[in-house]
Amino acid sequence: MAGCGCEMEARNEQERRTLRIVLGINAVMFMFEIVLGWLAQSTGLIADSLDMLADALVYAISLYAVGRADALKDRAARLSGMLQIGLAVLVLVDVLRRFLYGSEPVSLLMMGVGTVALVANSICLALIARHRDGGVHMRASLIFSANDVIANLGVIVSGGLVWLLGSRYPDLFIGFVIAGLVLYGGIRILREVAAHRMAPARCSK
Repeated sequence: MAGCGCEMEARNEQERRTLRIVLGINAVMFMFEIVLGWLAQSTGLIADSLDMLADALVYAISLYAVGRADALKDRAARLSGMLQIGLAVLVLVDVLRRFLYGSEPVSLLMMGVGTVALVANSICLALIARHRDGGVHMRASLIFSANDVIANLGVIVSGGLVWLLGSRYPDLFIGFVIAGLVLYGGIRILREVAAHRMAPARCSK
């Protein structure tokens, strides 16, 4: 039993270390992207920055849940899902605002920042993937990280289309798509939490 406890504590410490790293990366990238996204007048970059903020909050919540009871992990994951849904709504509002009032996205800035974000999120995904067999709070983190990589690729492609077509609509479209990804990720987590709560209790001994 003592050996089992030591192994569990070691795994918890590994999760904490990983979450601290990805939390730091996402916090820095949020500030980086929100400033340059605003300067670039890019809905896609602003949406991606808010996604980074959501992820930072998710990782902070998951960090708090590490090593705690399953019920608390479920509540942490549920809160993460609700935060994702709330930020998705904010992104949709920004897309609508820019659609109605206009914008002039800077394509080269979109592609450059999107590439930096892609590298950062790929690192986060690789780190989180090591804990895919952890609790529901870690699976929530994995889902969000995977969505981030997809969103970054979308920003890069939309930046290229803005440059090629001379149109702002690819930027608006990717902003809408990112909002959809964030929304879907939040709903998916809430469903997983609900399924986890309904599953038969498993003996942890």
